Amino acid sequence: MIKPNTIIKLVATSMLFLPLFFSGVSAKPSDKNKRIFDYWTADKIKSAIPRDFVIDKQQGVGYIRRADGSFIPHGHNKLIQLKQTGSQPQPNAKPPGNGDSEGPVVSHIEPANGATIGASQRFAANVSDPSGVKTVSIVVTFPAGNTQSFSASNSSGDVWETTLSGFSDGSGWSWHVVAKDNTKGKGNTTTSNAWSFTVDSGGGNPGGDVVANSPWTDGGLVQATAGRLLYEMPSNQRRKRWVAYVCSGTVATDGTSGRSVIITAAHCVYDDANKAFARNVLFIPNQNDTTGTGTDSNCNNDPVGCWTPSFGVVDTNWTTRTFPDNIDWDYAYYVVSDTGAHSGTGVNSDSLDTEVGSMNVDFSAPVVGDYTHGLGYSYSDDPNFMYCAEDMGTEGAVNWWLPSCGLSGGSSGGPWVQPMNNGSGPIISVNSWGYTGSPGMAGPKLSGTSASCVFNSAQSTGFGSVPSTDGDEGVIANCGN
Repeated sequence: MIKPNTIIKLVATSMLFLPLFFSGVSAKPSDKNKRIFDYWTADKIKSAIPRDFVIDKQQGVGYIRRADGSFIPHGHNKLIQLKQTGSQPQPNAKPPGNGDSEGPVVSHIEPANGATIGASQRFAANVSDPSGVKTVSIVVTFPAGNTQSFSASNSSGDVWETTLSGFSDGSGWSWHVVAKDNTKGKGNTTTSNAWSFTVDSGGGNPGGDVVANSPWTDGGLVQATAGRLLYEMPSNQRRKRWVAYVCSGTVATDGTSGRSVIITAAHCVYDDANKAFARNVLFIPNQNDTTGTGTDSNCNNDPVGCWTPSFGVVDTNWTTRTFPDNIDWDYAYYVVSDTGAHSGTGVNSDSLDTEVGSMNVDFSAPVVGDYTHGLGYSYSDDPNFMYCAEDMGTEGAVNWWLPSCGLSGGSSGGPWVQPMNNGSGPIISVNSWGYTGSPGMAGPKLSGTSASCVFNSAQSTGFGSVPSTDGDEGVIANCGN
């Protein structure tokens, strides 16, 4: 008999800052890089906000979500229209649900259609309705054709879920959702399409515990190579005022000499609304092991100090569109010189990838339904390196999806690893965006896209060929798709 058991975890801590000072023992930073190190004063760092991209499903537009939960319109001037929940008063005096003739909308399913699961699996979906959602059931169809129904619980926002165990190996399984709204009378009911799945209880990657947001404690190459990014982007296209942001990135294996390459999200490299590359970019690898108490630019209290990237590289499609119309291309790279880009103690070389190592980026297709880790430096959990983990699904045609991921802003651009093996593994995507009213993290597909072509530009573009003016310090790769 399959038994239900709902699982969800969340953690949060506060963010602290220390005063700034610098002294390095490696090669002397260039004049430009020294200006960047000096630029990040304690006040500047304190003003930095997460560049946390979210989509409002009702309006189909994008916002930047601040750490306090408020929203900044991105590329438009529409006010956010948040769904009222709990005991908040409704804007009219009519009974809830009057005039609603449609059943609830079901989306963001887990496991995805065609997934392979283990003997235990979390079943979840986003279920929404203007009149509110009354009940949600998960209906499992056995290979023999018989069915069994289980009540799902509302864990947060629009997410309804239950964890079921006791599956037997084999194919021919499927599941669907039956949801009823709060419309007066009998209510409106939606019965979703059925999604097939296969059971493999012999272990492997599918079916691990769902982790929403937790400190990473396994160390390894992923912790050594991932770090926090500090940078600025303009608040308008005149580039007169610049705003400080935080993101995450990971040193990638690039196979070239004279440089290191950091993989991150395109929205952490190029402002698609104001058409400008980031400036004053600073990368702090393994900030988790700082001897300070939080994010600062004292490069001497970080394990291997800090580095300043020379330029960024994005796909042209990211620059000619505005979020969320460009979510297909939310991958990018920073290029770091082996000369004069470092400040701080504890290194033998100015080469970033020599000092911290690098992780392979896998441009082939990952396995849908396999256990996947998303990691990054969340703003609210500073300075801890955080992660979420669960079986990976899909969100539309262009994104992978971790439906329970609760990493907060600042984790954007952090790596997705599948499979994770002793703190290492191939990077198959990066933290990209979520929705305004529910958990979950999307990651762009690197397979079958221009991601490898953009990476080639990061590997081969000469340092001297890139403009040095604020907002133009980058490469726009035209990869033909």
